[in-house]
Amino acid sequence: MTRLLAVALALIGLTACSPPSPAVSAGRLVVAGYGGSYQEAFEQAVLPDFEKSCGCEVTYIAGSSTDTVAKLKAQQAAPQIDVALIDDGPQAQAAQAGLLAELDPATVTRLAKVEKVARLPGDIGVGFALTATGIAYNDKWYADNGVPAPRKLSDLADPRLKGKVVFPSISNTYGVGALMLAAREGGGSERDAEPGFAGVEKVAVNAFTFDTTADVSNYFLQGQAVASVWGGSRVETLADKGFPITFAYPEEGAIPLLATANVVAKAPHPDLAQKFVNALLEPAIQRKLAAEGYDAPTVTDAELDPAVAKRVVGAEQAAGMTPLDWSVINDSRAGWTDRWTKEVERS
Repeated sequence: MTRLLAVALALIGLTACSPPSPAVSAGRLVVAGYGGSYQEAFEQAVLPDFEKSCGCEVTYIAGSSTDTVAKLKAQQAAPQIDVALIDDGPQAQAAQAGLLAELDPATVTRLAKVEKVARLPGDIGVGFALTATGIAYNDKWYADNGVPAPRKLSDLADPRLKGKVVFPSISNTYGVGALMLAAREGGGSERDAEPGFAGVEKVAVNAFTFDTTADVSNYFLQGQAVASVWGGSRVETLADKGFPITFAYPEEGAIPLLATANVVAKAPHPDLAQKFVNALLEPAIQRKLAAEGYDAPTVTDAELDPAVAKRVVGAEQAAGMTPLDWSVINDSRAGWTDRWTKEVERS
């Protein structure tokens, strides 16, 4: 989710489990999660302490959420991954396919403190970080050019933005979010995506590229993009670098985006995996996530510094967000992807 998530997780080694007794054999925990700078920081700052405190070895496998789910499917008969850190959309696919295990409340005792928005059906996995999908824009460019700040997705169809919009591909979660923002604005929904396609096609005219990475930072920094559909936490992280960027909660309501932690079904080391998930829900780690990466806590007892609280999804914003029905979306996604390729990203 965020580049500093691993720094936050450095506390895991202190809370995940007690030092092993001589009678307990060491295990090997395999965690599949986000790559890039997150992976690097995780391997340097988290794994050594976790291995030392738990008497185990940890192997980290980097990849996008869709890549991780693909691995889980390929290994379903003989799982090699213990914990999967994935976005909520792919997580719903994995849960529906029987790839994930139910969390054990006797071990994941922190479940009782998790906000409703982050509790997943059947407690198969849990959201450990929350942000919002909305509109990111270069506020200086907008002001300098006399363009009103965007307040809904259709504002990105303004002719003055021709060639200045980076639009997410439907292959990543932000692309699905963009389609659903357009659908809601046009009176549609997950079950009626027609208004969504009509809306995104109008915006696509202004797009110079369709990003598949879910990280559009460089497009903004290099001046190629002045607007996009993006996550609130990523916007705040870029703003910390002094870049003039603002996140707008669309009038039709932003879409909640959860990073979820999941124990893999038939995981080689299920007990250790359950403890790892529980550690992610500890208040100290949740506060660190918010302070360092602007991901809102998903537990009720992680009190934030007021300055940090202003920059993450708060209670008021969360109340105005409607979660996506991923069961409906995932049933339609293959068809949507084919249509998107032919109608939205057409040359």
